[in-house]
Amino acid sequence: MPRRKAAIKREVLADPLYGSTEVTKFVNVVMRQGKKSIAEKIVYTALAMLTERLNKDNAHKDKGDHEAEKGSSSGRKSTSAPKARGVGASHTNDEILESLHKALNNIAPTVEVKSRRVGGATYQVPVEVASDRGVALAMRWVVTAAKDRSEKTMAQRLSAELYDAYMGRGASVKVRDDVHRMAKANQAFAHYRW
Repeated sequence: MPRRKAAIKREVLADPLYGSTEVTKFVNVVMRQGKKSIAEKIVYTALAMLTERLNKDNAHKDKGDHEAEKGSSSGRKSTSAPKARGVGASHTNDEILESLHKALNNIAPTVEVKSRRVGGATYQVPVEVASDRGVALAMRWVVTAAKDRSEKTMAQRLSAELYDAYMGRGASVKVRDDVHRMAKANQAFAHYRW
């Protein structure tokens, strides 16, 4: 961290497919050795797979609701129109961006610990996390957790990890919980905050 002047925030361009800076940042986190086209392909495939899986889950839930509604009506026809399935329908950019946003928000931490040296002793001081740093940490944790998964391709691993994050489980959510637990344990040193 610079001592004199705060670092300037660089603006990233919106990505060409979804028009979102969040997706561009995610591509940059996935990217290795400057191979951006490969990273884009991985992220776009993973997002499409994630949305497909979420639509499939919603279709199964809707089908179950429809079956329960059918059984409870005791022979009478329902007057409400059947719900849209969403399996055959193509997913919109808004759906994909919304699912990515929700997955990353489920992982983003609200507090973290930073080391502070006071009188020869080093304390882990809990500090609040800015929203942009929280999302950046979430992206890093998702990619790290995806690398440790056992699926065949990186796109499948990333999709599965994002799905788990969307549902509020998985390795990246565990990392967030560990960070929060650490901050809670060191709450006594909160007065050293600067």
